[in-house]
Amino acid sequence: MKVPPSLPRLVFCFLFLSGPWVRATPIQDGDRIAIVGNTFADQLRNHGYLETLLLHEFADDPIAMRNLGWGGDTLTARDRPTNFPTEESTLNDHETDVIIACFGMGESFAGEAGIENFRKDLRAFIESHQGKQYNGHSDVRLILLSPIAYENLGELTPNWKSRNRDLNTYTQAMREVAGIAKVPFVDLYTPTGNLFEDPGGSQFTTNGIHLNGFGYWAVSNLIFEQLMGRNSKKTHSWQLHIDAKTGAVSSNGVELYGFSIQGQSLSISVEEKSGPSLPPPPQKNIPEALSKFRDRLTIENLPPGEYSLKIDGQPIATATHQEWAQGVPIDASPAHGEVEDYRAGVIEKNTDFTYSWKALNQVHIVGERRSSRSGRALPAEVEQFKQMGEEKEASLGRGIRRKIRQWQLDPDTKLTN
Repeated sequence: MKVPPSLPRLVFCFLFLSGPWVRATPIQDGDRIAIVGNTFADQLRNHGYLETLLLHEFADDPIAMRNLGWGGDTLTARDRPTNFPTEESTLNDHETDVIIACFGMGESFAGEAGIENFRKDLRAFIESHQGKQYNGHSDVRLILLSPIAYENLGELTPNWKSRNRDLNTYTQAMREVAGIAKVPFVDLYTPTGNLFEDPGGSQFTTNGIHLNGFGYWAVSNLIFEQLMGRNSKKTHSWQLHIDAKTGAVSSNGVELYGFSIQGQSLSISVEEKSGPSLPPPPQKNIPEALSKFRDRLTIENLPPGEYSLKIDGQPIATATHQEWAQGVPIDASPAHGEVEDYRAGVIEKNTDFTYSWKALNQVHIVGERRSSRSGRALPAEVEQFKQMGEEKEASLGRGIRRKIRQWQLDPDTKLTN
């Protein structure tokens, strides 16, 4: 970039380094990412939301992710079976650029008495990775994720208030340690605490601390939002706005053209400029705070009645003219079906990696069956799972083809004037 002659060099350097347009994000094009940590980390692989969001973000130069999470892990208690590969060897094999570390939940059960040990152990964890070049050419970058809040599930979670006090304390300690070490920090405690207090929202966890499918959808979006922020290359959700009276249209994430009105029917061509948002699992009530993570169509000034939307002939949604004017979530279009198939591919890839990395039956490795036919076949099977996972990863790197689709809104048969 040329320095404008009229701009003093020192001022230019300050603007260049501090401007939001150049502020580096914790994750960058083509990064090879490893997730380490507790049950929360481990189960990210079984839902695939965060990885799918990042693959969409870096579609031109895809990331590659390996989940090394292990249920029950803490910073200092990370037991593994006999002859299990060291974490460092796995990070080297993956040529890891970025480590996302998820700790603090298990440690928080020590309460106030354990906070100083937690600080010390977290500093030691950071120091254990500092300067390591698992990719062979640059220092690994760390990202710390705080624990989520504790959800109030009534009799199932009698101590939720005291648990949240402890979780808040540990989250603040993690924030302070990360700040001193200049390590990116993602606060999940605060936003999940706010979500869990929404009286009309759905249940996010199974037992107060372990997320269900809906919880992983919500929290993965929160992580992505904090990681990428304003630096995201894509609009986070599709937003389509149509004025049926004036014909004015506007959009984010898609481009609208070919708009026409025939009687009370509307048709428009929609070109997908970015992938759709990930549809949430079916829920009765989704908090308003999460609406920004859903694609939405708003149509103002429709004549009174009910209207049905079809996309490429596929029924999508039926709503009243008042509901369309407020905006209707679009989660079931053909594009959303394709992104769900894509997420399923992410989960399959993760399963293949898990079978190639995590010992599922130690008796075949170090026990009495290691000399059996199945024990002797295990090394080749492990290698085959690894190869299958790599092939699926290469396929995922090709992304989802964006298309131009026809959106059609027609009066429902129940239309009233």
